[in-house]
Amino acid sequence: MSDFSIYFQLGWQHILDLNGYDHILFVMVLCCSYVLKDWKKILWLVTAFTLGHSLTLALAAFKILNVNTAWIEFLIPITILITAIYNLPKRRKQRNPALLYTMTLAFGLIHGLGFSNYLQSLLGKEANIFLPLLSFNIGLEFGQLIIVFFVILLSELMLKIFSVTNRDWSFFISSAVIGISFIMALERIPV
Repeated sequence: MSDFSIYFQLGWQHILDLNGYDHILFVMVLCCSYVLKDWKKILWLVTAFTLGHSLTLALAAFKILNVNTAWIEFLIPITILITAIYNLPKRRKQRNPALLYTMTLAFGLIHGLGFSNYLQSLLGKEANIFLPLLSFNIGLEFGQLIIVFFVILLSELMLKIFSVTNRDWSFFISSAVIGISFIMALERIPV
């Protein structure tokens, strides 16, 4: 197995690991208000997020950036909470796409810092970290797209088969994620 394949696999497995469900929650709440016909908007959002976390992963891997892990672990559920609150239907009319993309990019920076310790431990003393970093990020993106696929598929089923409105579906998912992320944040308050 090539180095590319190894790090690619580690990337998508890391995203889809149910023990680290915070990333799954973020991607879920990010795209739960969209349907299949909105695939371009979803792709832009996921790409903005990937750019953010790729940048901080690279900065951390090259040892340019080093942050307190406890604060990052606390901020990750805060980003999920903010995204879920922003996603609530009463705010949908006020949604600003530029703000959402900027917010998603910024939150990607924070989530990338959460991945950085994991990636640094994988890289160890690697002489050339460019290819492992690239393949790990591509694996992360692939994993995110799998999450997006299942969320959109579930959304389409709820809207078309069970006649749930997009507003109600988005409210349901966002409300559940608000509760989960709030508890996660409380559990991770740095002391």
